[in-house]
Formats: sequence, C-alpha cells, structure tokens
Amino acid sequence: MRLTRTDIASRIPHQGRMCLLDAVEQYDETGIVCQSHTHLLPDNPLRHAGVLGAATGVEYAAQAMALHCALVDESAPTASRGYLTSVRELELHATTLDAKQLPLRITASRLACHAGTAMYQFTIHAGDSLLVQGRLAAVLDAAALA
Repeated sequence: MRLTRTDIASRIPHQGRMCLLDAVEQYDETGIVCQSHTHLLPDNPLRHAGVLGAATGVEYAAQAMALHCALVDESAPTASRGYLTSVRELELHATTLDAKQLPLRITASRLACHAGTAMYQFTIHAGDSLLVQGRLAAVLDAAALA
C-alpha cells in the first residue's frame, strides 16, 4: 500500500514543512520504506545557513520510525510528541543530504518495541549511494507518559 504525504501527516505529530516524508513505498510488521524529496527544498526547516547536513538524516529516520509504529498499531492514537532517547552506530557516508538531486529512500527496520518505546535500524540512500545509517531508540508518545 502506497501512502501519500497527506496520509503520513495524519499519523505523525510533524506537520507543515516539518513533515519530511513524501510517500511510503511499502511497509509490513517489521519495517517501512519511505521516500522524500524535501531534502531538495531550499526552505527545508532543517537547513542551517543553506546547508542540509547529513546528520539531519536522523530526523528523517525518526519520522519513518514514528510512522511505522503508527501504521502497525492503528488502534493507538496519533502521538502528540515523542523524543529520541539514543542514536547509536551513526555513520555519515556523505557531507550533505542534498548532494545528489535524487529522492531519498529511508528504510527503517524495527528491532524492538515495548510500552511506548521503540528501537529501529535505519539507512538513507539517494539512488545507489548510502548516505546515512544507524540505530535509533525513542519514546513514541511522551504526552501519554506525563
């Protein structure tokens, strides 16, 4: 099932320009593959002094992770806010996300999920080039814990 930007925004707390994902190519119980062109936009909210550093890929991966959790547990309400608890084994294979004028392919694979927390392995590619990879852990709905 392919999902659009509107479908995505209805399932994650990120809205407007901060919703960085454009489409879901596929997902199942174990992972998700998303696509984005937002890294090419000059008004991308993660740009600093006109540069979109490769480390901002962590936010793309975090949104894919949050979206996957929402898709596999459709009975859960949309999280109003969440936060990363750790970023591990982060490898930057590029300086910026927008060096290639190609869509990003963000793949996130669930390693663990329990009681509002999750851990995922991720990769971000532009075409055949691996740009960023690593592992994320997050609290998915911080408001529910307050």
